[in-house]
Amino acid sequence: MTKQTPPRFVGASGSTLRRSMLSYLKWAIIVTGLGLALGAALGWQTTGTFGGMLSILFICAVLAVLEISLSFDNAIVNANKLKEMRPEWQHRFLTWGIVIAVFGMRIVFPLLIVVIAAGIGPWQALVLAASQPEEYARIMDSAHLPIAAFGGTFLMMVGLSFFFDHEKDVHWVDWIERHMAKYATIRGIEVAVVLLFVLGFSRLLQGTERTVFFNAAIWGLMTFLLVEVLGGLLDSTQETLHGAAQGGLGAFLYLEVLDASFSFDGVIGAFALSQNLFVIAIGLGIGAMYVRSMTIMLVENATLSEYRYLEHGAFYAIIALSIVMFAQALVHIPEVITGLGGAALIGISLWSSIRWNRSTALREA
Repeated sequence: MTKQTPPRFVGASGSTLRRSMLSYLKWAIIVTGLGLALGAALGWQTTGTFGGMLSILFICAVLAVLEISLSFDNAIVNANKLKEMRPEWQHRFLTWGIVIAVFGMRIVFPLLIVVIAAGIGPWQALVLAASQPEEYARIMDSAHLPIAAFGGTFLMMVGLSFFFDHEKDVHWVDWIERHMAKYATIRGIEVAVVLLFVLGFSRLLQGTERTVFFNAAIWGLMTFLLVEVLGGLLDSTQETLHGAAQGGLGAFLYLEVLDASFSFDGVIGAFALSQNLFVIAIGLGIGAMYVRSMTIMLVENATLSEYRYLEHGAFYAIIALSIVMFAQALVHIPEVITGLGGAALIGISLWSSIRWNRSTALREA
């Protein structure tokens, strides 16, 4: 019998790509070099000392590691969606999408928060970030409550939608997932679960904070539902036009909103390490490039099909992150704990997958 090779990532040209490990990291390494060079120049310009320059470089490196640890589950979810997308849309997400993720979420998004919260123009917000980083960080921190509610709600819907699926037949934590798949036929059950969480956490807040939290959470829920509806409409239109197409503009839009939700926690948490917008953009931008490289690697090597529980670990990590974001409305939870928690869940799911593969191979032998 001829041994079949696993499916590979299909590029925009339709050709099958086979690449070395180093080639996956090529652009991430290039961006790392450029980012650290910019960080060194910024450190020297702002401090004028060699020690200050090294300090900025260290912060950039820590922020990059923080972004990778917080977003590894994002890479797995991206890979899960990308494998269903047409080659041209795979290419568009991995080129335009990463530009939006790095420039939009790591630079424009923090500026927009200050623009809205402080009632100033975009240029004034940029000047404020450069000349008064402490005030800029204070405004960002004041916007943490609605961001946590919005992002937590959106991510919880993403996680629960994976488990509340009546067609799902692979279960990792069997006694939980089997019941969730069983009750998935109840229309809107994941929405009801999310609303129970929102109501529970909102009751722990007082006064205007409760109203702000609840309103932002409802907008997070509405955004998820609107993206789902819009994505279905866009992709069904493309199917009519192009014939049996799958995963086009709607999937692209879904992935962009999902990436934004993952970025909320990292962007806000980064201000605990540095109050300089440009240092944060460099560090998180480097990390985002590694997440992109991991996404490509997961798709090309069919890792999600090879390790059957890896997706489960990622979606459990997403649900855990959403609960952490809700809890941050009440207490501060260090981002290191958030990142390590998600990485631990993914690591355990990988270990379980390897054990399952070995036991299956032994049974077949």
